[in-house]
Amino acid sequence: MNEAMTTIEGWYCLHDFRTMDWAKWKVATEAERDQALHEFKELLHKWETIEDEHNGSHTVYTIAGNKADLMFMILRPTMKDLIEVKTAFNKTALADFTKPAFSYVSVIEKSSYSGMAANPFEDPAMRAKLYPTIPKMDYICFYPMSKLRGEKTNWFMLPKEDRKRLMFEHIDTGKPYSEKVKRIVTGSVGFDDFEWGVSLFCDDALQFKKLIYETRFDEVSAVYGIFGSFFIGNLLETAEVNSFFCM
Repeated sequence: MNEAMTTIEGWYCLHDFRTMDWAKWKVATEAERDQALHEFKELLHKWETIEDEHNGSHTVYTIAGNKADLMFMILRPTMKDLIEVKTAFNKTALADFTKPAFSYVSVIEKSSYSGMAANPFEDPAMRAKLYPTIPKMDYICFYPMSKLRGEKTNWFMLPKEDRKRLMFEHIDTGKPYSEKVKRIVTGSVGFDDFEWGVSLFCDDALQFKKLIYETRFDEVSAVYGIFGSFFIGNLLETAEVNSFFCM
């Protein structure tokens, strides 16, 4: 039996995608729209006031393409907290003008590929990776992925040292982009349909294309990678909410 990698976990994570019912929004009265946006901004402010290094963070994005219109990315200490955040939005008037488009549930995960301290939770660098604040950069690229488990090519049947080598090669490919592109990798085995969720953040969306293209030539991606849909979003600050929704 091949050896599993040890993992440690941090914040729980929800990516919640919504499609706007623009036709319904257009026929709503101005007072109804104003009330819905006021209530929505109050909810965002409530989240902002409780969020810190102990309680997580959130960001909202407008989505390019037709897969969705909005995406919430939420980091929280527990799975129950994620459910409460989702439910709080569902209770708002604005939610009545949206339809769920996609969601992804996961948890920030660090593996032992690169080694771990005796007590990783006492390592400031590791704690920063497990309990980050979502970067407030202009763009996000999110995609779920898994590793191949085919008849002849199966990632989980590779010896641990081979998996470690391939992952280090993959990490090395991305190092030249580390200053421009930040990332949060979350594990979703047992939580969602894929095995990992990757969230990349950058102020220049073109860097996503360049980074992901280069890493596609890594063996770990070219042979073993299985990718879901890609979502590209632009950060929506609370101060910009009215201009996005205004008619």
